[in-house]
Amino acid sequence: MKLGIIGGSGLEKLDSLECRRAHAAETPFGKPSDEITEGTIGGTTLYFLPRHGRGHTILPSEINHKANIYALKQLGVTHILSISAVGSLQEQYSPRDIVVIDQFYDRTKQSSAHTFFGGGIVAHLAFANPVCPEFAELAAVVSEKAVAELPETAKRPVVHRKGTYVNMEGPAFSTAAESRIYHRLGFDVIGMTNLGEAKLAREAEICYSSIAMVTDYDSWHPHNEFVTVNMIRENFAANIALAKRIIAHMAEAFPAVRRQCSCGHALDGAIITHGEAIAPRLRKELDLIIGKYVK
Repeated sequence: MKLGIIGGSGLEKLDSLECRRAHAAETPFGKPSDEITEGTIGGTTLYFLPRHGRGHTILPSEINHKANIYALKQLGVTHILSISAVGSLQEQYSPRDIVVIDQFYDRTKQSSAHTFFGGGIVAHLAFANPVCPEFAELAAVVSEKAVAELPETAKRPVVHRKGTYVNMEGPAFSTAAESRIYHRLGFDVIGMTNLGEAKLAREAEICYSSIAMVTDYDSWHPHNEFVTVNMIRENFAANIALAKRIIAHMAEAFPAVRRQCSCGHALDGAIITHGEAIAPRLRKELDLIIGKYVK
């Protein structure tokens, strides 16, 4: 088994990686966001991909999720830990808290960009539970361990073991009206990137878990006008430092992982198109994904 890390805003490199090797991947879907860095932390090999590219040059709506997930699959990655910045939609999710996502709500207009299928091949996968429960549990455990190591402060970040992530389009943040609706509907956090990763990881039969790190309250909050840019920057910097601790603990724990979930055979029975009806070009492009099911 192999561990992949997709880092979000501010997490464009991992200084703790040793024995580095860069993979400039090519996929049938184009190039991923950046080179994938292979390296070790505490003896565990992992593969790190900055979601927005080095220097943060890629808008959320411009991310080539297909290429990102396919490239990690090419390298043999079986588990992806995704780390991203989010806004809070509920009072209990305070800035600097961590939410281990267990559900998504789609507010994008990019469904065709969030699947490997279409254009001559049809598949329908179960997605009621969009993250790997086993890997999400481990993500929560290592997050709690990282928080416990922080210096004593007036308020420690809280690790929330469940939460619904609203995936909006961006790049602008929500209007106050949109944010108030999401808040009233009971959604927990809001971001611009993770849903496509989760869908494609499921299709690629990769275990996926998303750690959402809260930087601020979204515009629903009655005291939002008191949130300053400097406060957000401070929260952002603290979250990045904590994310690096979490990754180190995940690397430490990962060798003990035993894959007993259903993620590794998520496509079993899901491909509807008859094998003889799939064009040779599609067979070749998707062989890495469908090869064991379509002969």
